[in-house]
Amino acid sequence: METLLFGVIAYLIGSVSFAVVVSKAYGLSDPRTYGSKNPGATNVLRSGNKAAAVLTLLGDAAKGGLAVWLAGQFGPRYGVGDAGIALVALAVFLGHLYPVFFRFQGGKGVATALGILLALDPWLGAATLLTWIIVAAVFRYSSLAAIVAAVMAPIYHTLFWDPDITTLAIVVMSLLLVWRHRGNIEKLLAGKESRLGGRDKPAAVETLHKPARVKKAR
Repeated sequence: METLLFGVIAYLIGSVSFAVVVSKAYGLSDPRTYGSKNPGATNVLRSGNKAAAVLTLLGDAAKGGLAVWLAGQFGPRYGVGDAGIALVALAVFLGHLYPVFFRFQGGKGVATALGILLALDPWLGAATLLTWIIVAAVFRYSSLAAIVAAVMAPIYHTLFWDPDITTLAIVVMSLLLVWRHRGNIEKLLAGKESRLGGRDKPAAVETLHKPARVKKAR
């Protein structure tokens, strides 16, 4: 019962959408209504407010790390072991993806996953972050960097740590993160994905041409 309670609390923590909360605090439009319609730091950046985007990124990462840290610090005294901590990691991640407070319209989970990995093991989080940085620097695609980092995270955990229930939780999170990027994968394959530092292509607008007026001779 205690493990389930920790999982529920983690899900509720994850359900706090910082993209929506921060945007509202800054008087910006709901990030679910423009751009990619994804409530995440990258889409908030499209509003032109860098401070709001940074706060969104930090908030989403912090909530993932906080939930896992709380479980690790206080869980053992209530009989919550490694399996319970793995459940908490998944629960806070699912909360971000499908937040109960925001009609289950959540983000893609990159920042929250990073916060979770850093809390599970700082070296694992650092290795995954470094992978994101390298791929992003070489190919200039944020989505591609996130996908590659997601794939590598469980591989790192398997290679350098003994595989356990935590590995399974990381695999599930990685699969969910890749699934949430399926639209980006389609754009990457079609060569239509936006690069880091580039501007989004403007949407096509249909223009109605009115027939030119002919001046009558006097």
